[in-house]
Amino acid sequence: MAEQNSNTQAEGSAHQGFIRRDWPYIAMLILAVVGVALASVMLDSMKIYWEILVPCFAAICVWTRLRDAQHQALLGRLVRIEALHWGAVFIAMNVVSLPDVKSMMNVDASALMVMTILALGTFTAGAQTSSWRICVVGAVLGLAVPFVAWLDRSTLLITLVGIVVVTIGLFIYAHFKTPSAQLKL
Repeated sequence: MAEQNSNTQAEGSAHQGFIRRDWPYIAMLILAVVGVALASVMLDSMKIYWEILVPCFAAICVWTRLRDAQHQALLGRLVRIEALHWGAVFIAMNVVSLPDVKSMMNVDASALMVMTILALGTFTAGAQTSSWRICVVGAVLGLAVPFVAWLDRSTLLITLVGIVVVTIGLFIYAHFKTPSAQLKL
């Protein structure tokens, strides 16, 4: 009986460790998927939502790197690098909205371009921070661009929910695949 309780407690602490460690990535994924789902309904007014996500994603990238002790000593440099990266993403998103550029594309194409820029910025930030989880969020955003462009709205929502479930399943699988010695933060 005591062994069963200790196994249950170990499983509970493993789940808490998973959530404690991976909550920012799950939040990024949920925010991205919500944005994609909303974009399928109101594509032309999504620019502000994507612009709000840029500082949120930047903060998560900084947090990801700060968990590593060697990056804590280089906080100023880390913040400067992430600010430059995400500042460039933000500027690129706004270049699409310039009148001369916007006149070359319709509203849907402009919105999809903004989403593509955010996807690319997220993926490259994940590569830069050596975080496969952030790369996955960027890839999900990038893969969602053609879905937004081509699929019916109801089909898109079902597809995106499926992608989120599979991605979270991958996070859980990766968590339980690691040896128990690596679970400690």
